Amino acid sequence: MNVKKRSIWFLTLISLVAVITVFYVTDRPSPFDGIALFSNDTIEDVDLVETSSTNEESFTSSSNAFEEMRMEVQGKRSQLREQLTTKVGSNDFTAEEKGEAYNQIEELVKIDSTEAMLELIIKSLGYNDALVRIEDESVLIDVVSSEQSSQKADEIIYAVKREWPQAYKVEVKFDGQ
Repeated sequence: MNVKKRSIWFLTLISLVAVITVFYVTDRPSPFDGIALFSNDTIEDVDLVETSSTNEESFTSSSNAFEEMRMEVQGKRSQLREQLTTKVGSNDFTAEEKGEAYNQIEELVKIDSTEAMLELIIKSLGYNDALVRIEDESVLIDVVSSEQSSQKADEIIYAVKREWPQAYKVEVKFDGQ
């Protein structure tokens, strides 16, 4: 009886490996590319939808300004992250100081990912572009939109607070097209 159980187990295991191999060979999933989420391909798609050349120019200039602000914020954060990484790797600091630096690095990563997620959520509400910056308990949001109303701002604030409850103060600024 023990030999039969082993044989059945072995055949089940081999069939599972065969199924997984066939699936992997026939349908290779593309590796996840997180950078592609934030590439300029989506901006080009939106530009194709725009019909007026003035709208295209203002959208491009707003997007360029947003990209410059993003680059500036990312530059400052990468410098801070580099300093903290050096602190963690150095022998000149105590374990507590290294732990605190490591926690700050984790917090920076969390803030970066939260900002990116919030930008995607705001864009999914129908806006061409959005820039989200988290500073302490405040969330600063710049949105490209031709329509500026308190109702639209409330909609954005609601979406942000629903996704990130730590947002105690949310400011929305509209950049008209």
